[in-house]
Amino acid sequence: MLFWLQTLIFAAQTALAFLVSYLLLLTVTAWRANRRTEPLPTTPQHRFLILVPAHNEEKLLPSLLDNLAELDYPQNLYTTHVVADNCSDKTAVIAQQHGAIAHERHNLDLRGKGYALQWLLQRLATTPHDAIVILDADTVVSPNFLRVMDARLARGERVIQAYYAVRNPESGWSASLRYAALAVLHYLRPQGRMVLGGSAGLKGNGMVFTADIMRQHEWSASVTEDIEFHMTLLLNGERVTFAPDAVVWAEMPDSLEQSQTQNVRWEQGRLEMAKLYVPQLLKKGMQEGGNGRFFTLFDAAMEHIIPPFSILTGLSVLALAA
Repeated sequence: MLFWLQTLIFAAQTALAFLVSYLLLLTVTAWRANRRTEPLPTTPQHRFLILVPAHNEEKLLPSLLDNLAELDYPQNLYTTHVVADNCSDKTAVIAQQHGAIAHERHNLDLRGKGYALQWLLQRLATTPHDAIVILDADTVVSPNFLRVMDARLARGERVIQAYYAVRNPESGWSASLRYAALAVLHYLRPQGRMVLGGSAGLKGNGMVFTADIMRQHEWSASVTEDIEFHMTLLLNGERVTFAPDAVVWAEMPDSLEQSQTQNVRWEQGRLEMAKLYVPQLLKKGMQEGGNGRFFTLFDAAMEHIIPPFSILTGLSVLALAA
């Protein structure tokens, strides 16, 4: 009995050491990333549709829309579309007052960001554009956002994730902790993945897609629509690149209760995606290992396997104690 217990503990410690070492590899590799600011084209080329899903966001939405109106990009090359999803406030009116095109959606059976975006994408399918931008309503973006994305699209990148950071780190200790955590999750790790040939992943905010990508793949309506869409892209040979020079700052919950509710929702969705996609990613990686795609797919599987930082820290302490 003691032998089997010791064997089990050793196996758990080995697995934990592997996970921690893998995260350390991504972090260390991130320091090798090219941090030089790339020159931007003097003449922007691409037409953008900026999509903003919003549910009762009349208070925060004006900040985003005013911010977008002042971007360093020709205003005739981008339009902002707000989908007021099952709203009971003045979100749609506010959107129009601040220069956006408002789309009101009412469907109490199919509620949520995923359904709202899926509906709006279908409505805009025939609107001329080169790329789609998805932003949350509680966000502001760096003035160079579209200029950076325009340059990357010109280089042939098809799916791009901006650096998604915290807008209000000083509002409370919960937001401050989230600020530090997202600096690792949304900056260091994607940088490391770019160096190693992985995919930066989609974070749900600050995402850019070429028009043909959105025509080829339908947006998911699930709770974790960004993760599911990323998996679909990976399994179909696509890869997400990271644009650290383009930044989106979003409001984060400033209370423990709000933060816990949000985290539980994210982790439940992540576990569902792990059960569904990790076997597919590993199988695909073994099949396509010869063409350089193994690490990209293996890394995406690892992203689902590795537990949240708080759990990983607790397990590490227990492993050392054992």
